[in-house]
Amino acid sequence: MAWLRARQGPGRRLLALSTLGFCLMLQVSAKRPPKTPPCPPSCSCTRDTAFCVDSKAVPRNLPSEVISLTLVNAAFSEIQDGAFSHLPLLQFLLLNSNKFTLIGDNAFTGLSHLQYLLPDAYAHAGPKATCLSCSSLANNNLQTLPRDIFRPLDILSDLDLRGNALNCDCKVKWLVEWLAHTNTTVAPIYCASPPRFQEHKVQDLPLREFDCVTTDPSYPASTARPHEAPSGLVASSSELNLLPTPFPAADFVLYQTLSFPAVSPMVVDSHLYVVVAQLFGGSYIYHWDPNTTRFTKLQDIDPQRVRKPNDLEAFRIDGDWYFAVADSSKAGATSLYRWHQNGFYSHQALHAWHRDTDLEFVDGEGKPRLIVSSSSQAPVIYQWSRAQKQFVVQGEVTQVPDAQAVKHFRAGRDSYLCLSRYIGDSKILLWEGTRFSEVQALPSRGSLALQPFLVGGHRYLALGSDFSFTQIYQWDEGRQKFVRFQELAVQAPRAFCYMPAGDAQLLLAPSFKGQTLVYRHVVVDLSA
Repeated sequence: MAWLRARQGPGRRLLALSTLGFCLMLQVSAKRPPKTPPCPPSCSCTRDTAFCVDSKAVPRNLPSEVISLTLVNAAFSEIQDGAFSHLPLLQFLLLNSNKFTLIGDNAFTGLSHLQYLLPDAYAHAGPKATCLSCSSLANNNLQTLPRDIFRPLDILSDLDLRGNALNCDCKVKWLVEWLAHTNTTVAPIYCASPPRFQEHKVQDLPLREFDCVTTDPSYPASTARPHEAPSGLVASSSELNLLPTPFPAADFVLYQTLSFPAVSPMVVDSHLYVVVAQLFGGSYIYHWDPNTTRFTKLQDIDPQRVRKPNDLEAFRIDGDWYFAVADSSKAGATSLYRWHQNGFYSHQALHAWHRDTDLEFVDGEGKPRLIVSSSSQAPVIYQWSRAQKQFVVQGEVTQVPDAQAVKHFRAGRDSYLCLSRYIGDSKILLWEGTRFSEVQALPSRGSLALQPFLVGGHRYLALGSDFSFTQIYQWDEGRQKFVRFQELAVQAPRAFCYMPAGDAQLLLAPSFKGQTLVYRHVVVDLSA
C-alpha cells in the first residue's frame, strides 16, 4: 500500500476522480425512466405508429418518425391544406369512420412517401399525393366523388369503390369517362340512384345518357331604349339586324333611327329591303343604299288598305317574294303584297274585319301555309294554291278561340304550333297531317307575345305577359313538352327576337313599359 501511495502523482489522482465521476453519472442515469415520444391524449402512439380516436384536429404533437397514422371517428369535418406536412415520413394514412365534408386540394402536400390512403366519405376535393399505389374508398356510403380526384395519382394500380351508394348523376360523369381510359384495376361498382340507373354498373353507363349541360339566359347583356308607338308592337333599333356587312359582337352601330311597331327585312336580287308598318303616319318600304349607307324610302303602302298594322311576315313562294301585313283595325283587312320588278304591289286581301294580331308563314310538306291569328276568332289557316297563285282558306285552329300571337317550330319530324292568349291558357299544338291536337297548356294571363327559338341544340319558348314577368320554357325531348326553365324581368313585351352575334347568343325583348332588354345565353356544364 505504501508503495502504491508513493507512486501516485497529480495526473494519477485526476484520472481516478474522472473515473469515479463517470461511474456516478451511470448510476444516476440508470435510475431515470426512458423518455416516451410525444402523443396527444386522444391517440395511442409508438415510435412509428399513431392510432387516434375522437381527435378534434389532425394531431400536431406526434413523433416525426411516424409512418402510420389512423384517424377514427374524428370530431372535425375539414382537412385543411398542409394538414400532414409535419409527418414527412408517413406511408400509411387510414381515415376510417369519419364524416369529412371538405378535403383541401393540398391537404396531402409533402407526403412523398405515402403508399396507402384510405379516406372516408364525402370528400369534396382530391388529394395531391403522387406516390399512391393502392387506394380503397370502399364501404363509406359515398354518393359522389370529387372530379378528377385520381388524376394526380400517376401510379395508382388498384382502386376499390365497392359498398358505396353512388348517385350516378352529372357529378360522376367524369368517373365514367375516367374508368373507360384508366389502366387502374377497379372492382365493379354500381349505381344506387337515380332510379333509371339503379343497380347499373358504373363502368357500363353510356356517356350519352348524361344530360349535363344547362343554360342560363338570365343575365341582361345590355339595355336599349325602345322607340315607342301609341299602340301595337314596340321595336328597338337594336332589333335591326339588317345591315349587309357583319359587325363585331360588341360593336353595334346605329345607322338610322326608325319609329315603328312592325318591321320585316328581305333580300331581293341582292338588294336589301325593309318593310316598315306604322300605326300612325303611314307605312313604307325602305331600300338600303350602299353608297350612302342609309335606308331610303322606296314606296308607300296604301293607308286605306293597311290601317292599323300589327305584324309583318316576309317569305318566298316558288321564287317570288311576298309580304303580308296583319291589320288589327275594325275596317281593315290583312293584305298580301308581291314583289314585281321595281316595287311591291297589292296581290290579295285576306281575312277582312277580324282585328288580326299576328301572322306565321309555314312552309312544310311542300305546301306553303299562312296562319292568321285574331283577337275576335280562332286562327285561320290559309294554304297556297299554285294554280290560282293565291292563298285559300284551309281551315281553323278550333282549339283556340282567340290568339294574340302564333308561332311554329319543328322537333324531329313533328311540327308544332304555339299560340298565346290574353285570357286563358296559351296552347302548344301538334300538327297531325290534317288537324292540330293539343299537347300542352301554359298559364299566360295577359300574354301578347311568345317566341320559340333554338340555341345550339337547346329549344326554348319565351312567353311574355302584361301582368307578370316573362317565362322561359325549355323543350323536354323525352316528354315532348315544354318545362318551366327561368323567369326574366321583362314586363309587357311586344316581341322576342333571337339574334346570334359572333360568339354571343342574344335574346332581345322589347317592352311596352320600359327598356328593351338584351339577354345573353350562357351554357354551364354541370359535370365540371
